[in-house]
Amino acid sequence: MRIGLLTEGGYPYAPGEAHTWCERLVRGLTGHDFEVYALYPDARQETQLPGELPGHVRLVSSAPLWGDFPAGHRRAAERRRGRGPGRRERRRFAAHFGDLVAGFATTAPGGEPAAAAPAGADDAPDPPVTSKADRFATGLYGLAELAGEHGGLPALVRSEDAVRILEAACHGAHALPAAHGAQVKDLLAVTARLELALRPLSLDWYGDRRTPGLGGVDLCHATSAGAAALPGLLAGHFFGTPLLVTEYGVGLREHYLAGAASPLSAPVRALLAAFQGALAAEAYARAALITPGNTHARRWQERCGADRARLRTVYPGMDAGPFGAVADAAADDSKTLVWVGAVEPAKDLVGLLHAFAGIRRTEPRATLRIIGGAGRDPEAPGYLAHCRALAEQLFPDEAADARTVGENPVSFEEIGSPEVPTLQDAYASGAVVVASSVVEGFPRSLVEAMFCGRATVSTDAGAVCEVIGGTGLVVPPRNPRALAEACAALLGDPDRRARLGAAARARALELFTVEQNVAAFRGIYLELISHAPARPAAGRTRDAHGVPRPFARPAESHVPGRWAVTGAATRPAAPVGRTPSWAVPEEERGPAAMAMPAAGCAGAGGAAGARGTRQPVRRDDPATGQPRPTQGRGQW
Repeated sequence: MRIGLLTEGGYPYAPGEAHTWCERLVRGLTGHDFEVYALYPDARQETQLPGELPGHVRLVSSAPLWGDFPAGHRRAAERRRGRGPGRRERRRFAAHFGDLVAGFATTAPGGEPAAAAPAGADDAPDPPVTSKADRFATGLYGLAELAGEHGGLPALVRSEDAVRILEAACHGAHALPAAHGAQVKDLLAVTARLELALRPLSLDWYGDRRTPGLGGVDLCHATSAGAAALPGLLAGHFFGTPLLVTEYGVGLREHYLAGAASPLSAPVRALLAAFQGALAAEAYARAALITPGNTHARRWQERCGADRARLRTVYPGMDAGPFGAVADAAADDSKTLVWVGAVEPAKDLVGLLHAFAGIRRTEPRATLRIIGGAGRDPEAPGYLAHCRALAEQLFPDEAADARTVGENPVSFEEIGSPEVPTLQDAYASGAVVVASSVVEGFPRSLVEAMFCGRATVSTDAGAVCEVIGGTGLVVPPRNPRALAEACAALLGDPDRRARLGAAARARALELFTVEQNVAAFRGIYLELISHAPARPAAGRTRDAHGVPRPFARPAESHVPGRWAVTGAATRPAAPVGRTPSWAVPEEERGPAAMAMPAAGCAGAGGAAGARGTRQPVRRDDPATGQPRPTQGRGQW
């Protein structure tokens, strides 16, 4: 089947966790064809080229979420018109944008009513809706339809009309409390960022009568419920394509955390956060299935309105092969604690250093190795320097006698240095792996330690308890005393360390491998396609009453691989432009076909004249071989 993989800020350009996961997924599912539609949020990724992609990646299309709208991605309708939006389009935009703004910038269930169109206007909006979510969806899909028909949406979102609509919502009776004080500069900042967030509505990714796109894929798989999900939402709304949303780090949570350190004003942050929340809720509501990476992400999705019946946890897959040699090596009987990760304030290394001071009172020969450089947090370099200074203050250099060079029991190292050449060497150098985070998502370092068969002590943050599952010790965060007691208990009990390490490795191999992840998504893809109705396209996929035919597309069309080519060389070619009579609906059959006796249908070698004649079916979409749907006002 054809999969539309929708990414944002990752695969196939930028390296990182999302890139690694997508790369393993695509290479693992070789039976499917992938089309990658990538959004990149900054200029750094524009100059990066994708790595070598497997042969079944048929298409890679990317678009920026920064700067001016790329001229090469304008929709066909906009290129044909060659002019800006007129008065009629502006009235439609005002109605739809008013619904969108009321869906996220107000607190009342229905928000302020949208501006009414003139009586009798053929471009009048749909009847008013009462729910905030409904108004947001009505405005979103209305803007998408407008962009598909006429183009020019980026300029409209940045226009004075958009600012006035947003201003009326912010100063209305039901406005968000934090948005009441919004000034003109705040409104301009919001509309500028809304244009970037809504940019996928104007891209040429959806296809029309002449070009393939998301309208022809069998399934859309989005890597987040934010901007990456927007193309999938449009494909589902206009073409009926099922949408799968996978989140290993909840984008809305990351937006909240990034907004706290943003220099933007409070009204701007409040409005943008409300928009992201409404967009995530719409993605969760429309998705056929949502696959969080852990229970921590699942709780966030449930609070945003996701239906529990459509939530299924799929743990991220990690390569266990490189860590097998560490697990098979002899047990480490040293008194060394190892911390591995990116140094930043959320990791609470200050608390770990204070806990290590308590450990030294119980285990005087204990040492602590902090392995990792500064993280991406802007405060990370300063935090790393502070931790180094604190370690020197708490633990001065020690020597066995007056002639021996002193050494500090705490060391700061980086992977790739002579002392720690590889990540595997980092975990092999210690008896216990410790994690002290106060904010955590999916703890990849703990899973790597489990692959190595190491006992772990960690704080209860994010998905730590779910990952550890009883194979390690978990203590409350920001509690150095509890952390010290747990570490000292394992350092003094080698047998317990060995039992916990073996149990941890068995659990990790069962739940967190690449093979488990790929197998889960292989089954999910087939499951979603098997439950999806026939594509709501024009032609024979619907009956005379507009009801989708349940078996309009043969089941074997969804089987992975190119089964249709098998044995083609040994079979005679089928007559061109002829369709078997049993495959033609009754309302489309000619008089000869209607009068044909039942016996004339038996076998494949009947006379050609007994089947009647029929005009060849126009196949407008070369990628799928199916007629293009033309729903709504635009040609999607």
